[in-house]
Amino acid sequence: MQDLRRARTLFLGLWLALCLIRLTLAATLPLFVDEAFYWQEGRHLSWAYSDLPGLTAWLVALGTQLAGDHLLGVRWPFLLLSALLPWLVVRAAWPLGALRAWWAGALTVVFPFTALLGVLALPDVPMNVAAVLCLIGGVCALHTPDRRAAAWLAAGLVVGGLSHYRFLGVMAVGALVLLCLPQGRRALRQPWILIAITLGLLAWLPLAWWNLEHAEAGWRFQLVDRHPWRPQWQGLLFPLIQMVLVTPLLFWAMLRAACRVQSSQTVAARWFALCGGLTLLGFFVLGIFADTARVSFHWPLPAYLALLPLLPEVMAAWSSAWRRAAYALVIVGLTAALAASAWVALPSGRAALASSSHYPENFAGWEELAEAVRRKLDLMPTGTQVIADHFKIGAELGFALRDADIAVLDHPLNQHHGRAAQLAIWGLLDAARMDDSWRLLVFADSDLKLSQRLSHYQSLCQRLGALPAADTVEADFGARRFLLFALPPGRQRGACVPPAIAHIDFPQDGDTLTGMVAMRGWVVKELVGVKQVFVLLDGQRVAQVNYGQSNPQVSGFLNAASSDPNLPKVQFEARFELPATVSAGWHVLGLEIESGVGQRERWSGPRIQVGPSADR
Repeated sequence: MQDLRRARTLFLGLWLALCLIRLTLAATLPLFVDEAFYWQEGRHLSWAYSDLPGLTAWLVALGTQLAGDHLLGVRWPFLLLSALLPWLVVRAAWPLGALRAWWAGALTVVFPFTALLGVLALPDVPMNVAAVLCLIGGVCALHTPDRRAAAWLAAGLVVGGLSHYRFLGVMAVGALVLLCLPQGRRALRQPWILIAITLGLLAWLPLAWWNLEHAEAGWRFQLVDRHPWRPQWQGLLFPLIQMVLVTPLLFWAMLRAACRVQSSQTVAARWFALCGGLTLLGFFVLGIFADTARVSFHWPLPAYLALLPLLPEVMAAWSSAWRRAAYALVIVGLTAALAASAWVALPSGRAALASSSHYPENFAGWEELAEAVRRKLDLMPTGTQVIADHFKIGAELGFALRDADIAVLDHPLNQHHGRAAQLAIWGLLDAARMDDSWRLLVFADSDLKLSQRLSHYQSLCQRLGALPAADTVEADFGARRFLLFALPPGRQRGACVPPAIAHIDFPQDGDTLTGMVAMRGWVVKELVGVKQVFVLLDGQRVAQVNYGQSNPQVSGFLNAASSDPNLPKVQFEARFELPATVSAGWHVLGLEIESGVGQRERWSGPRIQVGPSADR
């Protein structure tokens, strides 16, 4: 009894602490682009959408209706569900013994995958709650297939069917395990269990009906378009990535738990082992053939939730030293996950990652952009329409401006994320039409690779006519760069001169400079060319470059035919002394570009570190 009280007290303490931490993070972490789109879907309520079933959008709509259009308004239903999840794991593990159930709950609380669940309003939250509800329903049905077991199972199947396409895999594994176990086959013959399964299948009808009405756009994206369905060597790293994220010893314990099917003495333990092991195996195989371009590390969480009830028994057979090492690694993993999220929540943290491959661009720059758009709209005629370059900008600006109907240009990112069909249904893809109103085009320059920008600029010119000089909005030392184009009514006539395209070859990001600095790069400006270029340090001029040297490789790099009259003489070089007034530390190099017709625009380059010098 003393051990039981200690386990229960530990669970409650950890649960309360993590709930408070998640609440704090949810109130400060900027809105993720997918969350913003779910908010937009919640403003256009439907039974289903092109990317997901309807439940995620419904929860966001409920949250904002009751609490307002702010971060916690969007996220509080998901925080509530994530807080419920450890209690459901305790309930699922109860047939294995109360002590093991409380320990399984405590492990669920500190498990790195579940610790942050609910901080973001994502469909994985209800989907994983649904998976545990099905685990409870299944374990109850294996013992007594009555109305109570059917209620748990029906709740899980319905919530899962309304949450995500990936829940189909959870359902398939659960059905297979029930068929493999004699008690499961007996349960499948009971009327109440059959009613629960029928209700679960009916939950997919809204999604099926949506796909039938819209040329199977959702099915094709989720099951065909986004996956190459051929072996990829990156997929072989999937188990290794899982081992690191789960923490090595806990991952080993999960594998041991999945292999305890024959040695398990109870049908409940066999149920958890088979559900978890087969689901994990399925995701490991899927990882070899499926989409590797998007985040997928969270996919196996339903498998881990099934195996967590077995971990106390597995780890009880270890020596105390190994158990302490396993718990220590879990705490390290938990701390790292929380610290990373807290770092991203801080503006200074995001800025510090600006030059790295870990820069959280989907969280960054939206506040600065929204403020710049508000200021620009205040200066433009009443009724000016905002047009977004792609769905991410449309959704994030929509949330900031409380406008869920911002028009969006046709952009590869809309297709890449499965949102193009939904935007078309809402009538928001007709942004290139010409009418009698002013329009403010918001363009995400930093979302394009440098080699892709010229072709995309040319596409904008074809659709929108001549482009005026753009206002530049930068965040995090230029890691996020947006352009604002004020488009007057009607199609603008005349030549279309897009923004300049520039690159600094050296210095590079992170270089340390002292004294005399050598600099080299290139600048291309369509139609009108470049007249002169100045070097900027933290936005202040420090030198003029020698522009006009030959660089034939630039034309091939741009992947489009450029009409810059200076080509191939678009390279520049400069040598200048760092001003004595510049302090040691981090600074930003940039360029001020004057075109052949006198237009000026600024471009931010690498972050460099100025070192101490005896001469300065």
